[in-house]
Amino acid sequence: MKRRRRTEILINGSQMLAETLAKTITEHYDVRVIQEPENGLVMMKVRETSKKNLFYPGEVLVTECKVQINGAIGIGIVTGDQPDLACNLAVIDAAYEANFPETKEWSQLLEQEEQNIMKAKAAENQSILKTKVNFETMDVS
Repeated sequence: MKRRRRTEILINGSQMLAETLAKTITEHYDVRVIQEPENGLVMMKVRETSKKNLFYPGEVLVTECKVQINGAIGIGIVTGDQPDLACNLAVIDAAYEANFPETKEWSQLLEQEEQNIMKAKAAENQSILKTKVNFETMDVS
């Protein structure tokens, strides 16, 4: 599983999953924190739809953490002030970089969580569509 997909699942899904996976690693391996979770600002990049030009509408608050496990470095970056999640993401990233045996079992958990996220989004979209007005069927006098 690619890093981007894995990170999106961990951020959008239950934070308990990220906490559980990180705890599995911290209990069995020596985790050295390189950079404590700290806040920073990152320029947000957006592509304008009509001319396809890039522009920067502003800055976004992020929390960043870096850890090292057995020589493998992991980075966790998340929007907002979420130091625990950033640290958990860094530990999970380092575990994947080090190719620990525990990571092989995680793919199924992450795919299940991705299914839960998709179901939740579908339910939210369905509830929004209930309030949608069809202007073509409105009677015009």
